[in-house]
This record gives sequence, C-alpha cells and structure tokens, in this order.
Amino acid sequence: MVREFRLPVQSSASVTASPSLKLNSVLGELSLHHCQAHLQSTAQDIARRFDADPMIPGVVLVEHHQFMGMISRRRFLERMSRPYALELFLQRSIQTLYRFIAHEFLVLPSETLIVDAVQQSLQRSPEDLYEPIVVQIGDDYRLLDIHQLLLAHSRIHELAKQVIHEQTQAQMFQHEKLASLGRLIANVSHEILNPVNFIAGNINYLGNYGQDLLALIDVYDADADRADASAAMKQEIEFDFLKKDFAEIISSMRVGADRLRKIAESLRTFSYQHKDEYQATDIHECLENTLVILSTRLRHSVTVVRQYGDLPMVSVYPGQLNQVFMNLISNAADAIAERQQQPSRVESDRSLSGVDWQPQITITTRQLTREELLHAGDSDADRWICISIDDNGCGIPDDIQERIFDEFFTTKPVEHGTGLGLAICRQIVLEKHGGWLHLRSQVGVGTGFDIFLPMHD
Repeated sequence: MVREFRLPVQSSASVTASPSLKLNSVLGELSLHHCQAHLQSTAQDIARRFDADPMIPGVVLVEHHQFMGMISRRRFLERMSRPYALELFLQRSIQTLYRFIAHEFLVLPSETLIVDAVQQSLQRSPEDLYEPIVVQIGDDYRLLDIHQLLLAHSRIHELAKQVIHEQTQAQMFQHEKLASLGRLIANVSHEILNPVNFIAGNINYLGNYGQDLLALIDVYDADADRADASAAMKQEIEFDFLKKDFAEIISSMRVGADRLRKIAESLRTFSYQHKDEYQATDIHECLENTLVILSTRLRHSVTVVRQYGDLPMVSVYPGQLNQVFMNLISNAADAIAERQQQPSRVESDRSLSGVDWQPQITITTRQLTREELLHAGDSDADRWICISIDDNGCGIPDDIQERIFDEFFTTKPVEHGTGLGLAICRQIVLEKHGGWLHLRSQVGVGTGFDIFLPMHD
C-alpha cells in the first residue's frame, strides 16, 4: 500500500550549478532533489516516478519521518532489469527490494564545502563513484546528482584560477610599483646626498672661520685707540647677542644637515627593496631606517618605545623586510590616528583607567630557542628572533581578524588601501624567510604583530 510519495520541490530541468557560486560555496547552495518515499511504497510506484521524470537521481526512503536509506536510479534499474525481477519486486514494497540492493552511501551536511564534497565523493569505490549524494538539511534529507556536483566544482575551479590570476597580476603590479619607486628614491637620495654632504662638510669650516673672526675682534678691542669706536659698533650691531646666536646657528645647521643626511641614507637603503639579495643584516638598523622615513607620521605626539634585545646579524632579504616593517608600523600609526579622532573613546578610557591615554608604538626584539617557539613547523633552525610591533590604537574586531591576511581585504577607503599590504607581509615572512607572522589584538586595547624569523648558521 502506498502511503506517501513526495514530488521534487523543483523541476528536474532546473537542476544546474548555481551561477552565483563562490570559492567557499556549500552544498546547500546547489539545487537539490527533494524526493522521498515511504518504505511501504511499491517498486512500481518508484518505477513510474523514474519514468515520469528522468532527471531524478534516486529516492530517499523514510519511515515514521525517519531517514532509512536511499535507492539510486542506477541501482534500481539495474536490479529491475534482471530476469524475473519484475515478477518478484514490482508489486511488493520497496523495503523488500531494498534488502537486496542496500549499500553504503555518502551523507554530507548542507554546510559542507563543494570542494570538500567532491574530494570525499571521489574517494568512494569505483562502483559507487556516480551514486547521488544524500545532503542533510536539519532533519530533512535531499539528493544531489553527482553530475551537478562536478559541474559546480568545475565552475569553482575556474573561479579559483581567475582569482589566482588576479592576485598574481596585483602582486606583480605592486612589486613593479615598489621597484620603480625604489629606483626613483635611489636617484633622489643620491641627488640630495651630494649637496647635503657639501653643506655638512663646510659647516665645520664656517664655524672655524667664525671663531677666528671673533678672536680678531677681541684683538681689536685690546687696542686702546680703537676701543671707543669698537664699543660703539658693538652696541649698534648687538654684538653680545650676535656672538651667542652665531654659535647656536652653526650648531642647528649641523644638526639639520646631519638629519637630512640620515634621511637621505635611509631612503637609499630602503630603496634597495626591489633587489632580492639575501645577506647578513642588522635588524635594528632596518627598523631605525624605517622609523626615520616615517618620522613625519610618528612625530605628532606618538611615542616610539624601543625595547631592543641583543641580536646578532641575521641573514634576510633586507629590502623585503623593510617593506614588512614599513607596512606594520604604518598600520600602527593609522590605528592610533583613528583612535585620536574619537575623543569620546579617549575620554572613556581616561575615566575607566584614571590616567590619560598616550599614543604609543612599542618595538621589541629578542632571541628565541626552538623550544620557546610554537610556530617552528618543519624548520630545522634551533635559534629564532622575534620582532614585535605593538600599538595602543583601536584594536581589531574578531570577525576582521579572521580575514586580516586575506588578499584584497581591507577596511580602509579605496584611495588609502589595496588590501595587499598584510598579505604581502605574510608572504615575505612565510615564503621568503621560512618564518611566521602572528597577530594579537583586542578591541579598545591595541594590536600587535610578532615576526618570527629563523636564524641559519
């Protein structure tokens, strides 16, 4: 006796891979067959349904609203085409037939990624390879034609190729832009250094000449015949102030020239980041060069705390590491600037802690052993260094932390961010240096990045 037979929710002709598939699409996004039959349904009822709709891949068997199994179209027709099968099973309940053709089938939750479902499906035995997949949606069970799954996977594969191509093009453009910028900076810094060195070299001579002229004036003062005229002239030109201010001007010119030379040299060092030269490098010098270049962004009330440990020379790609430092310190400055633009938050922090919030970036370096490091992975290095860059800005919410290293993901306006900065940082640390880049962040407290680099003898 036939008790119930549910027809598909969607017509079979519409069962195709969704055109809106994404790389992380799941089985529930595909068109599924909602075809159920009670165990007491006859084999003839099932045969009629298969004959009426040739796209149905099988039926889900239920009893008292409980899932009992699945019969695929292929196995049903294969069994019913055998000699005497029609006489034996056609008028009997499907439960009788199911005892003969029952087999293991694949049941997957609707939240399963399509790429994972394909992998599990292809791991089945050859005789089960083209069997439909049972997809569980809560307490309900539906069928997915393996052909539709493979079509969806093919589409996702094309999407993945397209995304990889776009990422590769974007990275190539970013690297070429940095290389062009590096060449430009190298030329500019060279042009700056020449006159700066000339100025700095002549400041010493200017200072000495000034001292000689002052000494000559003292000699004239000793002559009694010229004393009155000299005194009048000194009063007219405010000689005492001139003498004092002259030394201060020479000193400030020397400080300015030295700073300008340091900036030009830092720019020249930083401009070599487009060259892949693996060499022993002073990590602290790289950090200082980056801080000099970013000095204008960090000057406004931002305190940079240096907690440098005792680090030996480390073999790295210095230009690429400079790029990592530049991105992370720039992001720290941006986070602090964002918090400074929210007076209500600063006031709230002051009332809760009882102290004034002061913008601060802390840079810490230290050596580690392999036992102290959890991220060593397959590296054979026994010694590591860690560079930590911490800020007390706004912090990063948990949902954003999960995607922070994804390419093309950014929370900044389009004109201020491409979404490649942290992705490239991670690639440089992980792939180029065999290290690890770790994020620490708490909303309202701040953010820290730990750069772990192996030390190879």
